[in-house]
This record gives sequence, structure tokens and C-alpha cells, in this order.
Amino acid sequence: MDRFVDLRSDTVTKPTPDMRQAMFEAAVGDDVFGEDPTVNTLQEKAARLLGKEAALFVASGTMANQLSIKAHTQPGDEVIIEAGAHAMNFEGGAGAVISGIQFLGIPGNRGIFEAVQVEAAIRVDDVHFPPSRLVVIENTHNRGGGSVFPMSKVRPIRELATQRGLRMHMDGARLWNACVASGISPAKYAEPFDSVSVCLSKALGCPVGSLVVGSKDFIKRVHRFRKMVGGGMRQAGFLAAAGIYALDHHIDRLEEDHRKAKKLAAGLANIKNVLINPAEVETNILFFDVSRAEKTAQEVAASCREKGVRLHPTAKTRIRCVTHLDVSFADIDQALKVIEGVMKG
Repeated sequence: MDRFVDLRSDTVTKPTPDMRQAMFEAAVGDDVFGEDPTVNTLQEKAARLLGKEAALFVASGTMANQLSIKAHTQPGDEVIIEAGAHAMNFEGGAGAVISGIQFLGIPGNRGIFEAVQVEAAIRVDDVHFPPSRLVVIENTHNRGGGSVFPMSKVRPIRELATQRGLRMHMDGARLWNACVASGISPAKYAEPFDSVSVCLSKALGCPVGSLVVGSKDFIKRVHRFRKMVGGGMRQAGFLAAAGIYALDHHIDRLEEDHRKAKKLAAGLANIKNVLINPAEVETNILFFDVSRAEKTAQEVAASCREKGVRLHPTAKTRIRCVTHLDVSFADIDQALKVIEGVMKG
């Protein structure tokens, strides 16, 4: 098979020719000494875009989240988070290993929860309980199907956190998608949070990299912890140049990815034995269910792969699809044709 329609994740994207050129032309230096001009420019740009004092370039979204959690907490603390969130479930148990914290997962509706749930989860001051220290919100929420966390729900959580002395971190791996879908600026979304992580290697199509933003003192702590885990990179400007290009050119185009996902969802809804609610598709991620079929999600994905379409089964009957800049509207048509054929077969 010469070419696949790859809907597994937006991490599979390749740098565009213009992004590659920007990387090739990047001025570089030793970033561990703070001397890479392109990394410095990226960090300043990200901090300004998100309305924070400072930013730090790191290798991945997992590193960004876990260093932020460590910088906010002490061993033995508890972090309040949605039960299906990435930082708790899909980052290798790093919260326990790196920070010595435990997570308290609260149930959400497609990843969205309420201030009243946070209030109920906050521990009383008693030696039997871990101190509640941090609230983490994921936006957009991966397992929620790319759901956008509404500002109308963020604000009451922020007010409660302030009253109870809790800090707040946003796992904004796909915050760019939330901003495009909602019309809310990155700085506006970031304002209620003490720290925010954002990915460059997902929706924006960079080969690698994420950023943490926050106050200067907070970023200084994150910088120290990055060193501890071996995250200091030397001539990282080649990678940072891709991030600068993406921030300048790849945010507004996310609206196109959202339209692709909605087209895919509408088509899937018309395929026999496929269960999906297209109204729930807000950004570039969707899940569909094949429990009515005589095949598992893994079998459906394997059959589709043989016909040139890559899907990501996440449970026995559940499959995830993610649209991105390397998938065209014609690719969506092709994927629907293949999925329909497999479900009929």
C-alpha cells in the first residue's frame, strides 16, 4: 500500500515544505545555556500568545504536564482531575513516580465537570487524607471526543480554587482546537490557570515539542525539573523553528480539520452497525462504536488497514479517529467507503 489515510492521531503529521524550510534556516545555539535564539523566540512568543510571563520548550505533552504537576505539588499531595484525563491515565504513572502524588479522578460528561464536583472532592484538613493541592482540566478532552471545556464552567472552578487555596493547571495539548471552535483567544482561555501546557506536535503539525507557560517563578521551577529528567536539549532551535512557523500559520486552519471530522461523523452515522452521535463532534476527534457488529474494534481496524485506512481501536468496541492537516476531504470520502465496506463484509 503506497499511501494510507491515517486517522489514528494528529501526531502522525509530517512537517510541511515551508515548515521544513523554516527549520533548515533556523539560527541555533546551546539552549541549556539559554543561548538558542530560536528557542528563546518561541518561548517569548508562546508566553505572549497565552498571556503569561514566561514559557519553556519541552520535548512532549507528557513532559509538559508532569513537570507542571511536580512544580505545583509536594510528595503526598492529591491532584483533582477528570477520571478519563490523559495526565492520569495515559502518561505511564508519571504522577506517582516523578511527583509522588496521587490523582483523584472525578466523573465528567465527555470530560467536562462542575465546580460542585471539585468542591466535594477537596479533602478536609485531617492527617488521614492527602492535601488537595491542584486541579487539572484537559481542553480539548481527548477521551471526551475532542470536547471543548466551556469557559462558563472554568470560571466557577477557578473561583472555588482561589477560595480553597488550590492551584490550577490546564492540559491544553489541543487548546488551539478549543480556541478555534469556541472563538475564545488562547490568552483568555489561559487566564484562569496558574499554568498551561500546549502541544506543537499534535494539531499544529510540528515534528516534536510542547510548551509550558506560567509565571516567571513557576517556569524557573519547571526548568529545574526539566533538567532533572534529562529534558535539556542543546541546539533545539531547529525544532523550535517548526513551532514558530506553526503558531504563525497553522492555528486558523484548524477550522478545516473540524469540518473534516464533522463530515466523517455524518458519514459514519449512515453506516450500518456504526453508533455515533455527530452532534457531539466539536473539534478534530471522534469515537464510534461497533458493538452491533459481529467484529471487534480491533478486527474492524485490521480490515480497514488492509484496505489503506488506519484507525485507532481504544476498547473492544470503540474506535477513535482524528483529522489533521495530512488528511484531505477526499481522504475522508475514501475512509468512509472503506469503513462501510468492512462493516458490510
